[in-house]
Amino acid sequence: MPTRRALLTLLAAAATSACTSPPAFAVGGLVDMQVVDRSRGDVLPTYRSRGANWIAGRPGDRYAIRLTNRTGGRVLIVLSVDGVNAVSGETASTGQTGYVLGPWASAEITGWRKSYAEAAAFYFTALPDSYAARTDRPDNVGVIGAAVFRERVPLPAPRSFEAPPLASNRLDGAERQEGERRAPAAGAAEGNADSRSANAPAPATAAPPTRDSLAKSEKLGTGHGEREYSPTTQTTFERAGSQPAEVVQVRYDSFANLVANGVIGRPRPPAVPDPFPAFVPDPR
Repeated sequence: MPTRRALLTLLAAAATSACTSPPAFAVGGLVDMQVVDRSRGDVLPTYRSRGANWIAGRPGDRYAIRLTNRTGGRVLIVLSVDGVNAVSGETASTGQTGYVLGPWASAEITGWRKSYAEAAAFYFTALPDSYAARTDRPDNVGVIGAAVFRERVPLPAPRSFEAPPLASNRLDGAERQEGERRAPAAGAAEGNADSRSANAPAPATAAPPTRDSLAKSEKLGTGHGEREYSPTTQTTFERAGSQPAEVVQVRYDSFANLVANGVIGRPRPPAVPDPFPAFVPDPR
């Protein structure tokens, strides 16, 4: 039986080779998910490799998960970090509690929910120090997931048909002209609405990050950091179905590990000019 209660964040604003594609910033259709480096305020680039989305984290850096509702209705997002529900602390399941976002709203989830006023900060750390490993659940460390549910909207009650009086079926000349004037205006409003949805801005792209050392390191996880002020309130939400309409996930590890595992291509060494080539080439 789907749960009807969830949390609503108050941060919401109305509002196969190495690297297989350039880094992008957001993943998801109904809901975009981005990972933000809180120390620099930058969105971490997302790399697409072997059918999965990846980001490179840096040990010790705090991060936030930015969720953006791209629909015109409310959605429930069950958020999982390392296989643990970020709200309840349970081993994550799609039928559990989560965050509710209003139409077109965005919110940044900064940590593990401790109360309606506080959260323990997310930060990248070595696997043994991760919250999942320290609670004896290390098997799914290294992935952030969001199960998205649409809201059930009650259908309006059917109305019995009553034949209108005969007099209302007749329009005099003035009423007929007024109806003809109103018809084009209604059509223009519908066209404008379609144009707004078609012209939504595309996510930005950026060059991949660089690191001084490419030595493979210990696998990254997410730690349980200091408590921070993060107010929320409660709301009710009825899911449109028992299965999520979309599941969005991003995998993560250190930059060195992503390079070593072939997710990110190794930087090519700069070309070195040769003062004594073997032979003289023909001119072009």
